[in-house]
Amino acid sequence: MYQTLRGLRIVEVASFIAAPSCGLHLAQLGAEVIRVDPIGGAPDRRRWPLAASGDSLYWEGVNKGKKSISLDLRSSEGRALLFDLAAAPGEGNGLLVTNLPRSGFLKHEEIAARRPDAVTLRVTGWGDGRTALDYTVNSAIGVPMMTGPEALGDRPVNHVLPAWDIATGYYAAVTLLAAERQRRLTGEGQEILLALGDVAMACMGHIGQIAEVSVGQERPRLGNDLYGGFGRDFATAEGRRIQIVGLTRRQWADMVRALDIGAGIAALEARTGADFAADEGARYLHREALNGIVAEAVGRHDLPALAERFAGTGVCWAPFNTLSEALGAPGLIEAANPVFADVTHPSGARYLTPGAAAVLVGQERRDPAPAPRMAEHTDEVLAQLLDLPSHRLRALREAGTIA
Repeated sequence: MYQTLRGLRIVEVASFIAAPSCGLHLAQLGAEVIRVDPIGGAPDRRRWPLAASGDSLYWEGVNKGKKSISLDLRSSEGRALLFDLAAAPGEGNGLLVTNLPRSGFLKHEEIAARRPDAVTLRVTGWGDGRTALDYTVNSAIGVPMMTGPEALGDRPVNHVLPAWDIATGYYAAVTLLAAERQRRLTGEGQEILLALGDVAMACMGHIGQIAEVSVGQERPRLGNDLYGGFGRDFATAEGRRIQIVGLTRRQWADMVRALDIGAGIAALEARTGADFAADEGARYLHREALNGIVAEAVGRHDLPALAERFAGTGVCWAPFNTLSEALGAPGLIEAANPVFADVTHPSGARYLTPGAAAVLVGQERRDPAPAPRMAEHTDEVLAQLLDLPSHRLRALREAGTIA
């Protein structure tokens, strides 16, 4: 964790991945993020994977370093407390992240009535307000029809990684900081609507895939082949599989030398008229023949021998690991990696925990903070931000308004 955003305070009323990960990224850069849950927890409170204790490892992961309070959000008094928190006075306050619908009770207009320069960032499913999750967005925009081997025909293949949730969380953090900067420059607040589906479609457009379809080219299924260049999985002599990618001139040239396949590549170039060193597209167009040459060469060596051949070169490669194997691989997920530290969480589990992914050179970096216990900071936050005395907090607890 860094202290770059020290002085900013974000109130978060959200669940699942996209909006809570926005708060996570800001917290890991030093902002104070206050997660507000309904009493008993939001729908993601017990989301898998689970620790042996039954606590959600997902919840611990996405809420690291935040403060946690619980309010009865069905009651008028609990909602009033939430509005007061979202509109709390002070230069770094008045910032809200939520994925509650605009049609619900948490309206930006009511916050702005208390604090005109308030900023609300609202993550939605589709731009028109319809419900969506990462996997329904992904299916709607066609990615599962491009994924998997060609032999599957028209059967979709869903991905495991919730890519659009992750991308939306990062984009939400950037957008909220942009709005906060505008507020400092102009004094103006605003409501920001960020739809998961819009992020997904924008990403597809940024990398040329909407343009590709617009000019009449439908992306085919390629299995593990890299579209537009050279890359695929190959089997080693002992049956391990490795990924090799040759995008740049150096990557390609060093792979050819390391595998000692120069003669075979030259012969293929003579037959086809292609220049594989200079033309990335040619490597894709002739991938079947190239894959055969590389597969034969890789299959002559076991993994340690290949690692030795590739060491110190520009070959871009990696073995296929399980996540458990990655935990033991040097340079990946380990305590020596500055991104990670061993942290004990409220579940009682101790495990390698990531902080901010960026390394801010020259700035002090602290180990990532654990997730809070549910409602751990209710009294602290309400006393600090709303100046509620202890007898008032006691009365609110007795009434079931706070936990």
